Amino acid sequence: MVNIFSITNQHSFTASLHRDSFLFCFPMEDWGSGNVTATVGESGQCICHVYLPDTTFPADRVGNAEVSSNKLAADVELHINKVLSVELKNLTGRVEVLESGPDKYIKLEFELLRIELREFEALVTQLKTSLNSSSPAFDSLYIEIRNMSLIVDQLESYDKSNLEVIRIEFAKLQKKLEKCQDRQENFSNAEIGSCKHGGILRVGKPVVSQLNANLASNYNYGGWGKDSKPLPGFEQMYWYYAYSDRQLRRIHVYADYYSLIMRQTMKTYELYINTAKDWQGTGNNYIVHGNTFYYQYRNPFSMAKYNMTTQTAVYRVVPKASNRFSYHYSPDQNLDFAADETGLWVTYATEESRGKLVLGKIDEESFALAEVWETTIFKQSVTNAFMICGILYATRSVDTHTEEIFYAYDTHTGKENYVSLPFEKFQSFYVNLDYNPTDQKLYMYNNGYYVSYNVKFKSA
Repeated sequence: MVNIFSITNQHSFTASLHRDSFLFCFPMEDWGSGNVTATVGESGQCICHVYLPDTTFPADRVGNAEVSSNKLAADVELHINKVLSVELKNLTGRVEVLESGPDKYIKLEFELLRIELREFEALVTQLKTSLNSSSPAFDSLYIEIRNMSLIVDQLESYDKSNLEVIRIEFAKLQKKLEKCQDRQENFSNAEIGSCKHGGILRVGKPVVSQLNANLASNYNYGGWGKDSKPLPGFEQMYWYYAYSDRQLRRIHVYADYYSLIMRQTMKTYELYINTAKDWQGTGNNYIVHGNTFYYQYRNPFSMAKYNMTTQTAVYRVVPKASNRFSYHYSPDQNLDFAADETGLWVTYATEESRGKLVLGKIDEESFALAEVWETTIFKQSVTNAFMICGILYATRSVDTHTEEIFYAYDTHTGKENYVSLPFEKFQSFYVNLDYNPTDQKLYMYNNGYYVSYNVKFKSA
């Protein structure tokens, strides 16, 4: 009787037979390239070793192939769903915003959408090629992309719905109005960099550039503007940073205004790299001056400067400065940096001044306070401040749409004056307001939006 006692793999087995039994072996030709060997065991039984060649049906391989195929199909479906639900949904939503009305976009947004549609089409093509798939889902994606491109082209062609045209016409009307006002008022056409004027006459209407470069409506804390003392070749450079909290982690710079609006970053400078450096700041009253970023250092509480040329930072503790007295709109606005035609400044408050605003002139070379003035206004009642030609101007809120320059302190004479120079806010909340002497404009970061103002001066 044949006794099969073990199977070593799917192609071979071993059998034992009693010596007096019939040796059970298939003829060699029945096995193709297989073979059979026989030995005699210790107990005298015959042991037959049979090896089967790899000619049987590979069921295990078919099973593995089926598993791989199912996994690949699931991966394809996952990628397509991701593209449909995230990328295409985002683009579709933005096109719908354009369709909803002319107050929702600017001209540059059309070109940006075209670029992103082309990038999206390239992504779909890359995915299709890498997966070697001819799924109908890809054809559907291509059709949707073409339809969206047509919609963008049609929207831009409608002059009556083109906000850029409206803005151009509005700007012309605004200039006519300003010329009419100028004829009625005694104002100065002071040259850029000149202080031969009698101070601020009025602040123009807000010029809203667009939502921040991150397109994040909750990035309420931040700032933007131009270098107030640019290096040669960088006169058109802009800077920006914002986030949903008041911590300062990096600074982005842009080659010019077009690059800023198109979100084409020239360089990003990191103030924090894990285990490597921690130069983080806090608050929102920072500026760029001489290719150097001036800001409030987080720990210890101090003023700091980050040289974007050498990419190094240093900090100095401001004598007696307190971190208990912030501006009215937001906490952590304890050190406010400003630059004007005469140099670099910082405002703060001290315990000795009992929260009244203190102004310090910064010596740029030593990075220390060269001179200090104490005012009579309580810092926490002030919404922001800036400098023009050595005169400190402080603002306060009138209502949700109106801000007012209400106070001026002249460092040349030591005299202060209460004034009333109202100007319009695009939105009620803002955290950064600074004057730039290179173009005589105010730059405001207004609840996530880039806003600027032209400044008119009185005759000397």
